[in-house]
Amino acid sequence: MNVKEYLIGKMKERTVHLALLDPDKQDSREAGAIAKKVKEAGADAIMIGGSTGVTSENLSNTARCIKEASGLPTIHFPGGPSALSEDVDSIFFMSMVNSMDPFWIMNAQAGAARHIKKLGIETISLGYIIVEPGMKVGEVGKADAVRRDDTDRAVGYALACEMLGMDFVYLEAGSGADVPVPSEMISAVKKSISIPLIVGGGIRTPEAAEAARLAGADAIVTGTFVERCLDDTMLRSVVNASKGR
Repeated sequence: MNVKEYLIGKMKERTVHLALLDPDKQDSREAGAIAKKVKEAGADAIMIGGSTGVTSENLSNTARCIKEASGLPTIHFPGGPSALSEDVDSIFFMSMVNSMDPFWIMNAQAGAARHIKKLGIETISLGYIIVEPGMKVGEVGKADAVRRDDTDRAVGYALACEMLGMDFVYLEAGSGADVPVPSEMISAVKKSISIPLIVGGGIRTPEAAEAARLAGADAIVTGTFVERCLDDTMLRSVVNASKGR
């Protein structure tokens, strides 16, 4: 079973929780320790990546430590085409569909495609939609961020992603965002598409996780929260709220 099949199988049972760890924010051993904690809390897979500072070396080291410590599937969440590694189980082969720079829509992907195929990494196509506030990823990706009250635009992008044949759609408020993607937007997008919906950015409480799940998210991503959370009880609460258990 590949990672995409694993995720879709889990999504048929309940909303899944994906932890996001940035190799530029902690060393590989610390990332492994965090991965072990989130696995014990109930996380389903680990995304590895960040908007800046990721290299093939720290990506590889982090992936190896995460797999050794947790045994969870790893998904490279790329910040660009320059850092790739055969040590990850899969990669979100993604297009930032509301970027104003063609590099992030298709040029970066074209530049990396041959190398990814040579490495033999499983690709999972992803339509990546940046929602306000967007944070660092929106800045780096030159996103024309979807306004929080512009649900129609979010639905349009999501439908276009499905019609282009993408596997998943991801609504992203940005790591460290002070507010998550609005529940009304999540619900409207989910009702419009038949492919899985991932939601992330600004989710750091059980209430926020539950709101995203009830609105229709098939997967909930927490990154900054899991990297900084020192309270194992709170960590379990957010994961459990994400999964609805």
